[in-house]
Amino acid sequence: MALTPLLAAPLAACSGGSGGHAVAPPHAVDAARLVHTSAAPDADPGQPFTVTAQGGGTVTDVVLSGPGGRQVAGALDTDGHGWHSTAPLVPATRYTARIAAADGHGGRGETTAEFTTKQADHLLTVTLGPDLGRETYGVGEPLTAQLSEPVSDPAARQRVEKALTVSSTPAVTGGWYWVDGKNLHFRPKDYWPAGTRVKLGWDGQGTAIDGAGLYGGPSSGLSFTTGDRVEAIVDAAADQLTFKRNGEVVSTMPVTTGKPGFDTRNGIKVVLGQERSVQMKSETIGIAQGSSDAYDLKVEWATRVTWSGEYVHAAPWSVASQGVDNVSHGCTGMSTDNAKWFYEQTRVGDIVQVVNSHGHQMEPFGNGFGDWNLSWEDWQKGSALGHPVSTEAPPAAAQAAATLKPQVQ
Repeated sequence: MALTPLLAAPLAACSGGSGGHAVAPPHAVDAARLVHTSAAPDADPGQPFTVTAQGGGTVTDVVLSGPGGRQVAGALDTDGHGWHSTAPLVPATRYTARIAAADGHGGRGETTAEFTTKQADHLLTVTLGPDLGRETYGVGEPLTAQLSEPVSDPAARQRVEKALTVSSTPAVTGGWYWVDGKNLHFRPKDYWPAGTRVKLGWDGQGTAIDGAGLYGGPSSGLSFTTGDRVEAIVDAAADQLTFKRNGEVVSTMPVTTGKPGFDTRNGIKVVLGQERSVQMKSETIGIAQGSSDAYDLKVEWATRVTWSGEYVHAAPWSVASQGVDNVSHGCTGMSTDNAKWFYEQTRVGDIVQVVNSHGHQMEPFGNGFGDWNLSWEDWQKGSALGHPVSTEAPPAAAQAAATLKPQVQ
């Protein structure tokens, strides 16, 4: 792309005192002859835009702007020999560079270069979770990122993680875990503190994810607040549920859990949703109608903890067994009054932990949020970056500076 010279007006000079030597004023030169740029039709957005001095000149300043005048961050070489952009360029976007250069002999000038980046072969779009159907979640709610295309290369995964920003007040230590090539979960080392303000963002727009033409798609973000720390501990051996709020026991109530052959899963589960009433049919868990274990029931005050159909719900037909024996098909059953109270005291993201059951361990992924069943040590192994991160938000001054920092989003 040809450079367009801009002549710089000479600055007024001051003469020295008696016997001094006059300083020659700067004079305008054709800066286009002093620099070479990487501007080209269909420029690769995955590569930085560069300006290189030539013919003995030096680069003194560069302002690279995109749509709406948004500036792209960059840096001069320490020797003044060149400049390069440090923020990612966006595919299919037109940029203008205003370049100032000097010839080393008192000559100064400006020139411009324009170029358009090529269209990305593929855009990686990211769907963030939780799905904001509410403003407040329980302290066990993990963050999720679902990618539009699988990413397997370790270096590409690192770029994805770096572009996923998590901040919270108060700050915690946490990390991402690659469930598979398209799904990541983020959780703190421990549950979120009660009353935490959480922000999640995808800031990878324009970032070259891999070397095969995959670039980050549009930026996005979400935020929510955590409520009280609510934990329901279901002891399948004692047939009791202990309800705790912020560490204090609020209530204990008799329950029944899964009978032999249908034992309730052990481990930590996260509330996925709540239904005032739901029709439960045995076929959904592989029990055919006609079997002695078959059922087709309308169930009230149902709090879901697995996608496969495990709930905490009203079971008025088993009140005589509650607190005494386990007779359900895997759910935690209680009286209608107790189930209604439980339903009204919990929210999506709260913790339900089953202990002392003969059932298998809750799946970490794929059947709800079993993320908390992985030790912190094992969780860190799922990160491409290989280390935990702090969710500390930048101070207000740094945030203001970041807002003013030239960068195209």
